[in-house]
Amino acid sequence: QVMLVESGGGLAQAGGSLRLSCAASGLTSSVYTMSWFRQALGKEREFVAAINWSGGLTTYADSVRGRFTISRDIAKRTVYLQMNSLKPEDMAVYYCAARPGILMTRTEAAYNYWGQGTQVTVSS
Repeated sequence: QVMLVESGGGLAQAGGSLRLSCAASGLTSSVYTMSWFRQALGKEREFVAAINWSGGLTTYADSVRGRFTISRDIAKRTVYLQMNSLKPEDMAVYYCAARPGILMTRTEAAYNYWGQGTQVTVSS
């Protein structure tokens, strides 16, 4: 059974930083893509960043490029999202997602597995 467990959310001031973690278990292949999505109150869930697990290739939404960094620790089977220069508009529930294969799609429906989400609150 695949499980994704996020942690690291919380409260930060605008301009501050937070690091989210997503611990993965039950994934039977090394060829998969892991991503972060977020959903702000009253809005649809949107893509934030993705990483190709085996090769480490990354892609970002325009709104976070240059401020957020996605990375992975293969030994710990954990994906991270380092969020710097946080803005009030970054406030959302952040979800970790995984899908088999190397395609770093931004389409929510393409992901098979999801975590429970972690709240990020940014005060102005």
